[in-house]
Amino acid sequence: MAEQYDVIVLGSGPGGYVAAIRASQLGLKTAIVERELLGGICLNWGCIPTKALLRSAEILHYAQHAKDYGLKIAGAIEADLEAVVKRSRGVAKQLNQGVTHLMKKNKITVHMGEGTLKSATSIEVKGEKGTETISAKHVIVATGARARELPFAPVDGKRVWTYRHAMTPKEMPTKLLVMGSGAIGVEFASFYNDMGVDVTVVEMLDRIMPVEDKDVSTFMTKALTKQGMTILTEAAVQEVKASDKEVKVTIKDKAGKVTTETYSHVISAVGIVPNTENIGVEKYAELDRGFIQIDDLGRTKAKGLWAIGDCTPGPWLAHKASHEGVTAAEAIAQELGNKDVHPHGLDRNNIPGCTYCHPQVASVGMTEAKAKEAGYKVKVGNFPFIGNGKAIALGEPEGVVKTVFDAATGELLGAHMVGAEVTEMIQGYVIGKTLETTEAELMQAVFPHPTISESMHESVLAAYGRVIHV
Repeated sequence: MAEQYDVIVLGSGPGGYVAAIRASQLGLKTAIVERELLGGICLNWGCIPTKALLRSAEILHYAQHAKDYGLKIAGAIEADLEAVVKRSRGVAKQLNQGVTHLMKKNKITVHMGEGTLKSATSIEVKGEKGTETISAKHVIVATGARARELPFAPVDGKRVWTYRHAMTPKEMPTKLLVMGSGAIGVEFASFYNDMGVDVTVVEMLDRIMPVEDKDVSTFMTKALTKQGMTILTEAAVQEVKASDKEVKVTIKDKAGKVTTETYSHVISAVGIVPNTENIGVEKYAELDRGFIQIDDLGRTKAKGLWAIGDCTPGPWLAHKASHEGVTAAEAIAQELGNKDVHPHGLDRNNIPGCTYCHPQVASVGMTEAKAKEAGYKVKVGNFPFIGNGKAIALGEPEGVVKTVFDAATGELLGAHMVGAEVTEMIQGYVIGKTLETTEAELMQAVFPHPTISESMHESVLAAYGRVIHV
């Protein structure tokens, strides 16, 4: 007899394990199926351990610039690559153990093994102890995604890397090419640049970080170039040939000129592929380029089958997956008779994006260009960090906050930030957008002094001709 649950979650990343916890909180008998490590890519190979690496690079950067703060550090300052990686892996292990504890605490049954849908509401699990079939009233697919590989740039793990290889390098690159300038590419470029590596970033489109506001892209191009990186835009990698000691890369630039350059290593950061092959989901759900199509609560076209996270349409972010997990669990509980939950569909306009490079980048909502394309007449405010006392005191005057408002109603349409700790500050704008705030509430809000967040207030004031400190 197949074991029967209320909910089975296939995949234990930040979408899957959060969905399982919320389902259990709502009194549903819950199981989770995981083939590798609890916590998925994010906790083990993505969001968290990369931030540990970036923190090490940040500390190194500050130590090397100690004299800027009136400090003297005796002796050479250099990175111990093995120790940096070891710390990062230790952070990942700690969080993996934390998720294991949360599964036990919430009485969630964990089935380790490869899961395949045998129907919309049953899963065959092939594990070390054999094969079993488990079924439920509802199944949530949360299988995530993996790095896209290019046919002309085969990944070998030695000279040509994905993010997983870049997180556990056996040696420090000397000359690194990063293909792709999205969040993953720019974060690794920033890490290795701070670690003293000669870094080049190549992007096919006309600007780096193309999903961000154009002003942010321009600012970051200048900032990264100033740090010593080479930025190539409107450039296409045509061939990657790796040997034991180097990688020869052929690139066609925007003028049509083709050159071949030699690098010690290459990181491929050109997008993701959903993990939807070989799990049987195509029999029950509609797929578009491999991504499972869902409604705003996570339902597929098959009764009882749901999907969340990176195996569904973007944006492909851990916090979006977690939010979807909670929403799907609550919608399932409601279908099963719980009248105390009231799930709301996901508003993708209110999902923030963060890039943890140096300086940091954070944004939410429409860019200025997208707002105009949508037919809005806009009011735009910009405020530079050089006008902020706390930023100057911290030695972090490089940054800007940009806000975009509907000129007719004062609605906050978008916010775009570059600078120190903006990934922590963006949530202020996210809450504002979620509460459907206008410029009036933001102007009336009292921001503490001295804080970098005052730049957010000044940006709003700038949009309406009331800026104080520039």
